[in-house]
Amino acid sequence: MARDPSQHPALAARHAQRSGVEWEFDRITYHRDFPRGVVTRMLVDRAEHGGWELDRVRITPDGTRRVVLRRRIIRQVRTA
Repeated sequence: MARDPSQHPALAARHAQRSGVEWEFDRITYHRDFPRGVVTRMLVDRAEHGGWELDRVRITPDGTRRVVLRRRIIRQVRTA
């Protein structure tokens, strides 16, 4: 579920701060029943195989983990 940062005000603000670099964001929610080690393993897999890095983790009072991942958008420049 990748989102354009312009669709979310908080993400757009952070996107604007990093001028010259474009990021793709992915928001994931893990239910409280997932153990910490399992969540860590899933995030590591996404980082290793998808090129994602951790931007933010929020643990809500009910134990739900809300994770925001980001990865750099690489634009190819046509030469010729």
